[in-house]
Amino acid sequence: MSVIGRLGHDLAEFAANLHSRLDELHADTLDDIGRQIDQSRDDLTELANGIKTWTLAHPEPIFALLRRTQPILFVRDLVLVTRFTDVQEVLSRDDVFQVTYAEKFKAVTAGRNFFLGMQSSPEYTHDVSAMRLVFRREDIATRIIPFIERSARAIVAGSGGRLDVVADLTRIVPASLMAGYVGIAGPNDDTLAKWGAVISQYLFLAFEEDAALTQAALAASASMRAVIDDAIADRKKHRGKADDVLERCLQLQEGGVPGMDDLSIRNNLFGIIVGAMPTTSAAAARAIDELLRRPEALSAAQEAARAGDDDTVSRYVFEALRFNPVGPGVFRLAADDYTLAKGTIRSKTIPKGKTVVALIQSAMSDETVLDAPLEFRIDRPRHHYMHFGYGLHTCFGQYINIHQIPLLAKAVLQCRNIERAEGQMGQLTLDGPFPASLKILFAEPPAF
Repeated sequence: MSVIGRLGHDLAEFAANLHSRLDELHADTLDDIGRQIDQSRDDLTELANGIKTWTLAHPEPIFALLRRTQPILFVRDLVLVTRFTDVQEVLSRDDVFQVTYAEKFKAVTAGRNFFLGMQSSPEYTHDVSAMRLVFRREDIATRIIPFIERSARAIVAGSGGRLDVVADLTRIVPASLMAGYVGIAGPNDDTLAKWGAVISQYLFLAFEEDAALTQAALAASASMRAVIDDAIADRKKHRGKADDVLERCLQLQEGGVPGMDDLSIRNNLFGIIVGAMPTTSAAAARAIDELLRRPEALSAAQEAARAGDDDTVSRYVFEALRFNPVGPGVFRLAADDYTLAKGTIRSKTIPKGKTVVALIQSAMSDETVLDAPLEFRIDRPRHHYMHFGYGLHTCFGQYINIHQIPLLAKAVLQCRNIERAEGQMGQLTLDGPFPASLKILFAEPPAF
């Protein structure tokens, strides 16, 4: 359950307690009063459910209230951190506030951790460094950007003026990149993307036990491990025919680089695929969804897209994501007692063992740091955005996704007369925490 879901759950629990009190009253009243109470109870349930739904979709008013009144809030077994500087303090103190994913990574890889689930350690440094050798930043301009632009344009141009932004574009292109650049292809792009989404939800977004989600994630993990194992075995039979990430890993293996055995290669590629695809798809879809809500921003972003002004397109996309982010925040576990925001009136000591939620979404609207955070502005400094996290576990793929997310949006923005499809089809719908569909129409083909 998400943090916002927990708040909604508390509202529903409050209504349930009221129901119990009303039931007691009902036993001692006349039938007509009882009927009124039943109606009141139904109204309370409807109100609580409505508040919960609204809160899930619009958490910012609650975050704004917390920033002003309880910026570091203890809620049961959670500590919610809402201010910009406090969120960055949590994420920069990785020795105290540690990632919580290790056991789940061991479950999905059948025994081994992945560097996203590691604390700062020699193993962490080695694995990240090895992956940096095979995911080369010089490839971004020469291979990755052209691949994304070509793939996204082809999809949009072939859509016939009716496009599901998620199912047809933002879910497909990142999966295609895994096949074309990384060297790992699933049964098809959509299946690989769906495996990644359910595994990512299980790893990063499920705070409480969910048996159905766990079962689905472990099944998807087994399938993905098999695909990667098969790709490694097949590539060993056909070496030197591609210059992709998998080939480079095997070259390091041949050179005797430690930690480049088949199992380590599989687990590292597994973790990168799971960490990259669902969030990339979600970010691009949510940015487009937000721009569709803002006609002036949409028009200006389209003008920049058609002019080939990628920097301005990027500014529109990441500002849109500030209002419509992939998720509200990230979890950390306090390894020691720690006084957060020490020296300020909001300072609180977080006890060892507490789960801390660094609410990045709230931080990016903190009026004590950002000028006019309720305004949509593209002149904000990039360090006011934390879309890729902060600190030790800043997104491994940020250098790719700084380009990939805006380029996916750009392929849509270059179209003319964009509008949502009719009714619910034109709204962003979710499958769990990740976008499932957003259908748009455009009257003229994109001017590529």
